[in-house]
This record gives sequence, C-alpha cells and structure tokens, in this order.
Amino acid sequence: MLESHWLQLMKRLSLPQSLSTYTQLRAAYTEPHRFYHTLQHINACLIHLDNTERLATEPDHIALALWFHDAIYQPFSTNNEQQSSDWAQRFLVGLNASPALIDNVYRLIMATAHNSEPQHDDERLIVDIDLTILGAPPTIFEEFEQNIRNEYKRVPTFIYKSKRKKILQQFLARSRLYYFDYFFDMFETQARENLNNVISKLN
Repeated sequence: MLESHWLQLMKRLSLPQSLSTYTQLRAAYTEPHRFYHTLQHINACLIHLDNTERLATEPDHIALALWFHDAIYQPFSTNNEQQSSDWAQRFLVGLNASPALIDNVYRLIMATAHNSEPQHDDERLIVDIDLTILGAPPTIFEEFEQNIRNEYKRVPTFIYKSKRKKILQQFLARSRLYYFDYFFDMFETQARENLNNVISKLN
C-alpha cells in the first residue's frame, strides 16, 4: 500500500518514481531504535490526510512532507526536523522540482517540530495530523507513550519523567490542541484527558 501511495504521489507531482528514495525512507522508518516513529505512523498520517484533503491547499505537498517529516529520527538529537527537511530538499532539488514545491515541503516538515506557530493552513493541517495520536483511545495512547519511552530507554527514569511531563504540559497549556474544527471536534476532549492522565502518572 505504501509503495503504491508513493508511486501515485510521484506521478501526481510529475516527478520520477524515485524508488531508490522510497527504499531509503522505508529503511529509515524501520531502524531498530524506532518504536513509534515508524512506517505505521506515516501510514496513519497519510490516512488522516486522505480524510481531510478538502482542508488542504496543496494536499500532495503535505503528503510528501509527511513521508519525510520523521525520516531522520535520533531520540537525542535536537534537529531531527531540520535534517529531515534537508533530506527532502536535496531529494527535490536533485529532481529539478519547482521552487514552490521545494519551499512548501521544507516549511511543512519544519512545522512538525511543534515549536512555533504555523503560518498558513497547510502547516496547521500537517500539525493537526501529526498530533492525532494525542486524542487516540486510552489503550492506544498508552501504547504510544510506552513506545516513546522505549525510544528513550537509555534515559534514567527520573530524568525521562521530568522532561516528558514538561513537554506534555506545554501541549496541555495551549488554548486548543488542534487548529481545524474537524480535528478539534474529533480529538480535543480525549487528548486532554489522555494528557492529564499520563501527567498524573509521571508525578
């Protein structure tokens, strides 16, 4: 399914099939240190995009950004999104893609760092999609939290709890977690319940 999605996306973007890059991305998302940031996460994001394509200005740009947004993932790195954006940029420049596509994909990936306010609706949409896991049913959210912990298994428990709590509290402090009403109505209440529950366990 994912290979078919990639090939169809490349065709819609009038780009070569680039199966070598697809293979490299698959290899990246199946690295042994990954437990959440995997192909399953990419597939889930692409499904959410398919369901909300009407909200996007450039849905195919978002789709390509989703393919690359966690391509580089080292748990102790502070610039994973930057490195992922750089990879996408090199890929597109190498294919002589349009400057608009290169710029959009770069900015969309950087938006998934979740450390600044999105500047336009497509950035808001990719951010909402990336955060849908926060509003998952409790059992799935608990599995997500365990997967994140597994990715940071080298971190002592007391340090992990402190840092994880701080990150989750920052999300909880937002006036709303999701920009689009579609995601707000579907996930906001459960996301806040999930965040409160896990924060209480981290205390």
